[in-house]
Amino acid sequence: MPDTDRRDVALVLSGGGINGILLELGFLRRLSETPLWARVGWIYGTSAGALAGSMAALGRLDDLEEFLLGLSPEDAFRPRAVWQFPGGLHDYTLPATVAHRVGEPEELGLALARSEIELVVYATDVSDYPEGDEARDFELEYSSRKTEPDVMGRAILASAAISGLVLPIRLDGRIATDGGWVRNFPFEHAYRNPDVSAIAAFRYVASYPATNSAYLERTRERLERFRAVPPVRALLAEVRLAQERSSRGEPAHYGELIVRLMRVAFARNAVVEERIARDRDLSVEELRRLREDVVATAVGAAVPWRRRRLRAELESRFGSARFPFRHDRHVPTLIVRATTGELGLDPTFRGDTPWPDAVKRELIERGYKLTDEALAGSELAR
Repeated sequence: MPDTDRRDVALVLSGGGINGILLELGFLRRLSETPLWARVGWIYGTSAGALAGSMAALGRLDDLEEFLLGLSPEDAFRPRAVWQFPGGLHDYTLPATVAHRVGEPEELGLALARSEIELVVYATDVSDYPEGDEARDFELEYSSRKTEPDVMGRAILASAAISGLVLPIRLDGRIATDGGWVRNFPFEHAYRNPDVSAIAAFRYVASYPATNSAYLERTRERLERFRAVPPVRALLAEVRLAQERSSRGEPAHYGELIVRLMRVAFARNAVVEERIARDRDLSVEELRRLREDVVATAVGAAVPWRRRRLRAELESRFGSARFPFRHDRHVPTLIVRATTGELGLDPTFRGDTPWPDAVKRELIERGYKLTDEALAGSELAR
């Protein structure tokens, strides 16, 4: 693509937890080495993509790498004791970690407001609407150009509040949680921006190993010592049932069921988002060919003195047609779809499972290489 001083490129970053954000960092590293980087005017991000996008918009990829290499499970989500489950399965420690190591929410919001790149992040609205609202789409959008700095900083963290693990956050009069429920891959918003002429996107494709039920066995062993106590015997019976369910590949408990449903919702809306984008692009191209064929056929069949006016009338009619997409343009797009391969950190945030630096670095490098391969065959690199 020709060099230009315009900022006309959008980046799209999906959610993906610890594995996704490490791969995303590799994606951003590779893009930062291309002429596209100077043209980036917007970053659309959800969950992990919101955090990675904020650092990219501020030109702080080195700081992001340092932050991720120093991040441990308890720095993000600290498991709660079983009797505290009504308050959420985990304490959300990421906001305090980000504030301490990266910057306070208002500080980040102020810096983003001054950035040449507009950051747009997404959260899910779980506020109570007792009267109902047929227009409600449950999606909360926060732009660094339009949102107050303190709200913007907290919106990034709300977008990353994995709701299968922690309770939502009150944000600007709304109750907000992980944006992955409604927009895990915000590609559509980038495409609809009329000032965007090219899109580079990263989509994390999660794979999940079979659930490790060792923690259930440890729990059972500890409770066995107190099985003479009636309430403990009842709890032991529940643990045994949970082990049986786990051995059949079923969710062991409601917490695991919520996490599984969350994975389904996140994966499905990302797939649907891509499918819509692909179908829309096919429609754009087909409509262009149809327009040319209709105009050529009609004008060719008209008497010579009528052709010029007829062509103008037909072009005007096609030009005035309204569709639920920008049908008059094609937006060149690069989408990097990444899995962890044989790598991968435990995404369940159990505090007893460390995240080795070596694996983190390999995931960053994998994201870099996958992006390099995608660029080699992309029209964006020309």
